[in-house]
Amino acid sequence: MDLGLKGKSVLITGGSKGIGRATAETLAAEGCNLHLAARDETQLRDTQKKIESKHRVSVTLHPLDLSIGDQARKLAAACKDIDILVNNAGAIPRGNLWQIDEAQWREAWDLKVFGYINLTRAVYDRMRSRGKGVIVNVIGAAGQRPLPDYIAGGTGNAALMAFTTAMGGKSLRDGIRVVAINPGLIKTERLEALLRSVAQAKFEDADRWQDLMPSDPPPGDPEDVARLVAFLASDCAKYITGTVVTIDGGYSST
Repeated sequence: MDLGLKGKSVLITGGSKGIGRATAETLAAEGCNLHLAARDETQLRDTQKKIESKHRVSVTLHPLDLSIGDQARKLAAACKDIDILVNNAGAIPRGNLWQIDEAQWREAWDLKVFGYINLTRAVYDRMRSRGKGVIVNVIGAAGQRPLPDYIAGGTGNAALMAFTTAMGGKSLRDGIRVVAINPGLIKTERLEALLRSVAQAKFEDADRWQDLMPSDPPPGDPEDVARLVAFLASDCAKYITGTVVTIDGGYSST
């Protein structure tokens, strides 16, 4: 299926690794020109090199910290003509209410929760003036099933789900769609790091992390999420807005 994305300009935050990188590669294959934002400039350049070696698209890099509101606004100004925004940056640490103190909670939310909100606010106005645009928020299935040992993440994800629904409910009148994706467990560097820490605590051997890999359902691939981003960003999904789509192998349904 031709998604009709060729020539579109896309901004992807957290675009240097994991789901963000897979999304960049998928959209580049569709012919999109990319703006990639992340804190780590070295990883951004690695991603840029890989994409430009395979696809005839432009890849512009923006190494910055989106937990700072002025940086988000600066990024929006530098990418003023984008057609698609993919909010993806941010990782909230695991822990219960007593393990995640106020400083950790605020730091994590500054990047993921307020980072999404600040960038959406800045980009939305520019899209509205052009009468078109798509915003895809990559959130996380923990917002649907909040757990006490991931309380900051589940609560933050739930907030972003509500934010997506609120924004997308009336955005079509401005020619804009706002949608979200809730990935479950996905085989990324972050999942490996998490399982390594658990394996170290449980077995005193971090290299046994694969022994802890879930099997029912098994984790998905970053490309699974990336393909869903591409579909939702395309005109094939032109009547979908204010919706959160879960991709977790059915885990949230059990």
